[in-house]
Amino acid sequence: MFTAKVTTVGNSLGIVLPREILARLRVDKGDLVFLVESPLGFEMTPYEPGFAAQMQQAEQVMRADRNVLRLLADTRQEARPATGALPPPKGSTE
Repeated sequence: MFTAKVTTVGNSLGIVLPREILARLRVDKGDLVFLVESPLGFEMTPYEPGFAAQMQQAEQVMRADRNVLRLLADTRQEARPATGALPPPKGSTE
């Protein structure tokens, strides 16, 4: 178990974290940490809470449109379809 001291920083209050905690969190001066409320209190994390959900959505899009992304990533000119040659997006009325 570790303790952190609440101290005055200018006109505000701050928490001084031990070096070992900073090393475990892999954070340094100027990095952001996020406090997430949980049933047990607050959890501190260097990772943005919504980022995992955003990445999960991005992976779904990448899986669904794998071939289109592969064509866009291919730098060879002959591999690219002519402008307008891609099929209409899913759900389109065309």
